[in-house]
Amino acid sequence: MIDSLIAAVLSYPDIDPVIIAWGPIAIRWYSMAYILGLILGWAYMRLLIRTPDPDTRSPVCRPEDVDDFVLWAMVAVVLGGRLGYVLFYNFGFYAENPAAAFRLWDGGMSFHGGLAGVAIALVWFARRRNIPLFQFTDRIACVAPIGLFLGRVANFINGELYGRVTDAPWGMVFPGGGPLPRHPSQLYEASLEGLALLIVLSLLFFRTRIRQLPGVLTGLFLVGYALARTVVEVFREPDAHIGFVVAGLTMGQLLSIPVALFGLYLAVRPVISSRSARR
Repeated sequence: MIDSLIAAVLSYPDIDPVIIAWGPIAIRWYSMAYILGLILGWAYMRLLIRTPDPDTRSPVCRPEDVDDFVLWAMVAVVLGGRLGYVLFYNFGFYAENPAAAFRLWDGGMSFHGGLAGVAIALVWFARRRNIPLFQFTDRIACVAPIGLFLGRVANFINGELYGRVTDAPWGMVFPGGGPLPRHPSQLYEASLEGLALLIVLSLLFFRTRIRQLPGVLTGLFLVGYALARTVVEVFREPDAHIGFVVAGLTMGQLLSIPVALFGLYLAVRPVISSRSARR
């Protein structure tokens, strides 16, 4: 009986990844996470733009600009995320099967690729609309953890991207992960990349003067994500077809290095600029 209780505690709470289905049409938790993330992010972004630009004392952009950028962001996340996965995580397979790259329903998205896609879309959109770039990206940085949180929760529901084998009391037996309990690393990522970053960046935006230094919040988001991803990768099972890339590092950790370095540059850029101005 004790063994059965332990097994029940460690067993993954098997949740159907399909919310509802009508014949061949199905609504999945994963797609719902994207949709809900965009809706909540849109609403929060409209709130953030009410705080004026410190230089012009006017809103950073118009509400309709936020409305329009939602579509840009959606396309950028999907295209960038898919291209990043193809290039960084399974290039050999897709080089031999290029048509498979378009089968999005088979899964396979890269956050770092999606980040690059959104960065390109942000620069292009801001220039077209004459929006101050870093004031805009600072607000996007405060919004992004919402999508990260929901996406990792969806990974948990799908039983994918689970952690390494553990004897921790909260370890879970994931379907497809073998009989041994594993770290629920998706929830670690949801907590750090999502909830923690959302709280920290929101407090900095509303309770400090950091928002008056364009680009700093963007940099802190990038550094915070890179650090969280690097830490959680220690507990996450490496991709089976990649494993450890070099020196015991995973692909996720390697891709986080340039993200962290660029974020650090943005975060300290005002200090560098002020010192240069004094000279």
